[in-house]
Amino acid sequence: MTSHTIPDGDKLFTAISKYDDVLADIIKRPNHRAGNTLKFILPFLKAYGLTDQKMREFSAKNLVLIAGIKGTLKHIRKVVHAFIVSTSYEHYIRALCEAVDFPYENTYCTRFSIDKYGITEEEKVNLKKIAEEIARMPQVEIPQGTKTVRDLSKENQKTIEQLDEIFYKKIASMAIGKIFHEVNPVGGSEKAQAVKDVAKRTGESLADAMYVGDSITDAEAFKLVRENGGLAVAFNGNHYAVKNAEVAVLSEHSIVTAIIADVFSRFGKEQTLNLIENWNYETLKKNPANQALIKNLLVLYPRELPKVKIITGENMETLAEESSEFRKKVRGAAIGRLG
Repeated sequence: MTSHTIPDGDKLFTAISKYDDVLADIIKRPNHRAGNTLKFILPFLKAYGLTDQKMREFSAKNLVLIAGIKGTLKHIRKVVHAFIVSTSYEHYIRALCEAVDFPYENTYCTRFSIDKYGITEEEKVNLKKIAEEIARMPQVEIPQGTKTVRDLSKENQKTIEQLDEIFYKKIASMAIGKIFHEVNPVGGSEKAQAVKDVAKRTGESLADAMYVGDSITDAEAFKLVRENGGLAVAFNGNHYAVKNAEVAVLSEHSIVTAIIADVFSRFGKEQTLNLIENWNYETLKKNPANQALIKNLLVLYPRELPKVKIITGENMETLAEESSEFRKKVRGAAIGRLG
């Protein structure tokens, strides 16, 4: 949406996304949650004329769905309570629910109306200049093992300081800046809270929860589910997701998720991990999981199965790298490189 609405919007979004990662994972700034990228970009989208209606139309026309997801969600909803917990704007989630026949009331997402926020012509001009400035900044690189902001390059440290000035002083002091206080993206602790709310709504234990995620915004939900005996699955996840999950799935088709969910819901975590540990054609053919799903998987992948691995201390780095690259391939280069 940013790249279609704003000149060099892809560079703007990537710069802000990296900044978000630094604040959430390295600086660990109080009151900052992973996913605030979706809050930080709103003043720029407003300055370039985005409206609720345009957001709804764009979302409906540009849905990119993983193969088989409609059937996968249909099957999962037959065997368990199913919910979508997403940082995405409600405009996108409504379009998604319509496309895959999923109940919107079973979703948690970033809800707001961009139309309710006013913006002056002066602010539009200033925000467009700031957008150009951010797009020209050197891209922040976060080396493996980075623990503090001092581990970043001097150039990147300067970029973080400039972005602090922009977001926490310049834009925050504008009238449109109140959007930062009123819009709360569902990410980090908000996703973990959503999982707790789902457990309360359904009367289920967190030990019976299977959570599937793919990014830094899922890390806290992964941790919550893991610590309570549930199953945390990184599906085509970036390195933040893989390092916080128990199982990594690299697949172009969502049927793998349907099979794991089917086994988990019917036979529990131990048998699910046993299947994953012995993920091969022979084990799958003998597994008491839904046979229609198994047959479909074997038809889709007659020669080589999608990679499904239990994440360990020994394979974590390799899996994180492989999954991150696979993620870019599945999402497409243009979207994949955004974060």
